[in-house]
Amino acid sequence: MIILLDAMGGDNAPDANIKGAVKAINQIQAEVWLIGKEDVIKSKLKEFYNKTAEEISPRLKIYNATDTIEMEDVPTVAIKHKKDSSMVVGFNLLKEGKGDVFISAGNSGALLTGATLLVGRIKGVDRPALAGILPSYHGRLVLMDCGSNTNCKPINLLQFAQMSSIYIHDSLGVENPAIGLLNIGTEETKGNELIKESYQLLKAKSPELGINFVGNVEGRDAFSGKIDAIIADGFTGNIFLKTVEGMGKLIKNSLYDSIKKNIFSIIGAVPTLPALNRFKKMLDYKEYGGALFLGVKKPVVKAHGSSDEKLFEFTVKQAEQFVNNRTVEKLTEHFENLSK
Repeated sequence: MIILLDAMGGDNAPDANIKGAVKAINQIQAEVWLIGKEDVIKSKLKEFYNKTAEEISPRLKIYNATDTIEMEDVPTVAIKHKKDSSMVVGFNLLKEGKGDVFISAGNSGALLTGATLLVGRIKGVDRPALAGILPSYHGRLVLMDCGSNTNCKPINLLQFAQMSSIYIHDSLGVENPAIGLLNIGTEETKGNELIKESYQLLKAKSPELGINFVGNVEGRDAFSGKIDAIIADGFTGNIFLKTVEGMGKLIKNSLYDSIKKNIFSIIGAVPTLPALNRFKKMLDYKEYGGALFLGVKKPVVKAHGSSDEKLFEFTVKQAEQFVNNRTVEKLTEHFENLSK
């Protein structure tokens, strides 16, 4: 297996990308190809480890790409004109079968455009979407879509529910996953026109599509452990995602500030440190890797734009699991069967 990693994409590139790949390489079986400016990557490896890629691991390789898609670039223009950018080169390698999964923390719009135009959509899927993974009570929560489609139709949300259900069942091992629709209330009359129409479509189609649709879910109930995925358009989903990440940081920082307030609180907290560390780990979104781009013909993973080396490490490991679970093949079979 070959994992293609965009070494130049993201706020902390290329340092975090390279360090994360190096940390992950001895925890996985796959090869990792660092795609980007070869001279820069070689220089960074020498600076950080005083070694070449081959000396670090025979499964760590460099694939040269002379250009970079920047965060401020217009997605369609960048994909069309920056043909030797690390992102476009990565997509072409994936399309040609020279790699098994592509990871990038770069421009989200360009990633969506490149995945759709260069790799292609699964037949029957109108719009691919990002499936983010968040912590939940005694489990995990999939958020679909968490930022790739800001304007949606009811059919898109129905397909997001289909893809989420298959992914959670086949990759996370959850039998009959509970799928909810993110809304401002649980009543089916609540919400804007998109949500109300999507509710009726999900209610009507879920039985024949094998979706365990549990109705509308308010944000405060999403992490109850009773819901396995919440469905939203990318605009709403991304706001929800960023709010949750921010609240997690607030809770973690406030908790540790309270513990360090004085010597008595520090001493009193010592017996609870193992529990506090477990709690901290659960709240840390870096533990959950990137967002899987479901609905395209090959595996694509979107890493957080501000990913550090730890998040890249987890995302590389997650990407290997994504391929091993054959998620894309199972989604393709599902929609092919539907079309028949």
